Amino acid sequence: MNAQPGAQRLQDEHFMGQALALAHEALFDTDPNPRVGCVVVKDGHIVGRGAHLRAGTAHAEVHALSDAGEQARGATAYVTLEPCNHHGRTPPCSEALLAAGVSRVVIAMADEHAKAAGGSQRLEAAGIAVTRGVLAAESRALNIGFHHRCETGKPWLRLKLAASLDGRTAAADGSSQWITGPEARADTQYWRARSSMILTGAGTVRDDNPQLNVRLDQAQRQPWRVILSHTFNVDPSAHIFHASGESTIYAPAEMASQTAVGSTAALRRNFAALTAAGIDARYGPRAAQQGLDLDALLTEWAAAEVNEIHAECGAVLAGQLLQQRLVDELIVYIAPKLLGSRGRPLAELPDLSNIQDALGFDLVDTKTVGSDIRLRLRRGDGRCSAD
Repeated sequence: MNAQPGAQRLQDEHFMGQALALAHEALFDTDPNPRVGCVVVKDGHIVGRGAHLRAGTAHAEVHALSDAGEQARGATAYVTLEPCNHHGRTPPCSEALLAAGVSRVVIAMADEHAKAAGGSQRLEAAGIAVTRGVLAAESRALNIGFHHRCETGKPWLRLKLAASLDGRTAAADGSSQWITGPEARADTQYWRARSSMILTGAGTVRDDNPQLNVRLDQAQRQPWRVILSHTFNVDPSAHIFHASGESTIYAPAEMASQTAVGSTAALRRNFAALTAAGIDARYGPRAAQQGLDLDALLTEWAAAEVNEIHAECGAVLAGQLLQQRLVDELIVYIAPKLLGSRGRPLAELPDLSNIQDALGFDLVDTKTVGSDIRLRLRRGDGRCSAD
């Protein structure tokens, strides 16, 4: 990070904050691209503003430079992510900044995407001053899934759970509507809308028949809805397949073992029924023991540019994701209710022999949402940094 006098640093943080606010306005719609904002500043005043609005359209720098016009010459551009340096869906933003004649560029974070990286070095080579690392943590939080995918080759997986005070997600008879209040359910829409994918299990689809779509006026994009199953055993008329947006169901590829003849027949029969109804049914990688290989699926989805996954599922799939340490973030809504010892658990996990085997999470924040409390937690193994 470049050393700067205190006053210059404060000014840079102020204008970068303005750029971040612009990026946040397009939070729900840029996927799979990162959310990026840009302001062009001359003589202490913003003369150009821009944000990336959706994939395939102009990037934030292009919008801001167009807004600034000739005033961009000799100005400073504040960008929340390093200007791209490649011809992708659009031309390189580094070229646009050079052509506009800016004298300085301030960036919050480096672009870790292998194809897009290198924009700041190109600008410096052309004699433009570059300052890095201004409000980097805020920029990272805005695009946590994008950065995580570039760093690890896996999407950022966020698991949403709703539970009573005694950690139950449903009553003994299976009824669960509604544990939490309307405010908590509305809050969930935000987490769905910012995600690339909404993930659930076939059991949830059979039991609750949810749509799992985004119902926010300000969100123009519907995340990809994905259902995980053992044998494609889901009714083709289920709501999730007919809500706006795309839905896909996965089940593990067939086993060669003769002991699985019955399940293989069911698999083929259910697959045929779904595909005949026009539903996107896919065979996924099979785990060594049984079921889908969840880790391999995450790698596959990352290659398809899935940045953030929002999981809303039952105790079985939630337990698998947690036990395999695939969950990066937990969103837990706690309702002021007690459902008793026969209520259904938050997640089905194996019994622990001692407290040292517990899965650890770090608390990021708490928030009162209506009559409920929302806990946001991150994996406590040091692998993830809180925003």
